[in-house]
Amino acid sequence: MTDQIVEHERAIITRDFPELGLVAGDVGVVVHIHRAVGGGEPVGYMLELFSLDGESLREESVPADAVRPVTANDLMHARPVAAE
Repeated sequence: MTDQIVEHERAIITRDFPELGLVAGDVGVVVHIHRAVGGGEPVGYMLELFSLDGESLREESVPADAVRPVTANDLMHARPVAAE
């Protein structure tokens, strides 16, 4: 499923990354696709994370198997994040 994810599209994180302050369901925009040497399948994605008012909060890289594309059946959800 992750092969459907392209740069500048939204993607959903599918598991928690407490060390990064990310939880399953967080949505980011793909700003870079990490690929193995020589190209091929993605090994990870750099996501830019935004507040709901559009402010860029930060960028984080996560493994390819920890994200999925956004679908028409997804609902946005808000949660507070700590100020940096």
